[in-house]
Amino acid sequence: MSAERTNWAGNLTYAATRVHTPGTVQELQDLVARSDRIRALGSRHSFSDVADTTAELVSLAGLPSHIEVDRAHRTVTVAAGLRYGDLATQLQRKGWALHNLGSLPHISVAGAVATGTHGSGDGNGNLATAVSAVQLVGGDGELVTLRRGEPDFDGAVVALGALGVVVSLTLDLEPAFEVRQVVYDDLALSTAAERFDDIFATAYSVSIFTDWASGTALSWVKHRVSESDDWTPEPSWMGATLADGPRHPVPGMPAEFCTEQLGVPGPWYDRLPHFRLEFTPSSGEELQSEYLVPREHAVEAFGAVAKLADRIAPVLHISEIRTVAADDLWLSSSYGRDVAGFHFTWKKDPDGVRPVMAEIERALAPYDVRPHWGKLFTVDSAQVRERYPRLDDFRRLRADYDPDDTFGNDFLDRYVG
Repeated sequence: MSAERTNWAGNLTYAATRVHTPGTVQELQDLVARSDRIRALGSRHSFSDVADTTAELVSLAGLPSHIEVDRAHRTVTVAAGLRYGDLATQLQRKGWALHNLGSLPHISVAGAVATGTHGSGDGNGNLATAVSAVQLVGGDGELVTLRRGEPDFDGAVVALGALGVVVSLTLDLEPAFEVRQVVYDDLALSTAAERFDDIFATAYSVSIFTDWASGTALSWVKHRVSESDDWTPEPSWMGATLADGPRHPVPGMPAEFCTEQLGVPGPWYDRLPHFRLEFTPSSGEELQSEYLVPREHAVEAFGAVAKLADRIAPVLHISEIRTVAADDLWLSSSYGRDVAGFHFTWKKDPDGVRPVMAEIERALAPYDVRPHWGKLFTVDSAQVRERYPRLDDFRRLRADYDPDDTFGNDFLDRYVG
């Protein structure tokens, strides 16, 4: 099976009869117009079957990688298949930045937006919140543009590929900035629970990594550099110790895969992600799941997961906890509420991981948890649907934009209906 027929992790083999790679938007329009059912494929970093279909897949990788900066409106319009890392380096050269980035700069802009993928930061919305316009190819092959402020826009951004094949996105920009990244060893999990809000309010972006069994966490603290910056890291923070060298989130992995640490200031795009664009962070021998919990329940959820440490640790590489600001995007996991994300990078052992995921989901169920659309989860479809108050509006939107179900798949049937 060729690599393009599987996702990045290799846990999913696409059921599609064919994978197309059009070279122009017009070719894509013609392809969609003559297809009975087709789904868009991004950088293949989803672990769930959100992009899968038994019909045809279309990759955006062959479309021209255009980047058009509008300085007057402080926006950039980009080809949907472009990777965030490639976009970010070009924006930096032009003196611009995005408000945040995910852990991996290798993911495509359209795929990350469509699934509500995020970085970290109490004041930072997920990556989709930067979107001010979406251009997509509808089921009839025609181009459709939706803009912020229009009635359907908030339902069309995190849309799981259900409305059409996105060909370009317009994103908000801000002037380029620098970030200092420091890591602290041995943050006690008891302290993380007791001082959760203080910890995540410390800097522009904060993540903590733990195996849950050790009782400690590795803390990645990313400070946005001000014009009159004289900040230096404290040798001790929240009872944790400043790292004496670079760290990788996963014990035993080479730290050179990671963005620079030790408080050295550098451009936003080379500090906000955890991993460097020029390296593949791992071989793909992993599985991932993530659960987004309302911020007011974060500490209770933290404690519920910690009680499962003995079950989690044998099948876990590492777990990351981070925060995301609320937004208005209907299918966003942070729609209407600030959230804390509990992310799990699992060993590639589906039979061992599946029952542990189910235990975590049962433990988090009382806290109105929403699973990440692009990760693995076993939550009952009815429970997932209950947690999105605008789902009926999205169904209406889907019926309006795709009346023939050209962009449908089993995933949408299960979780959207």
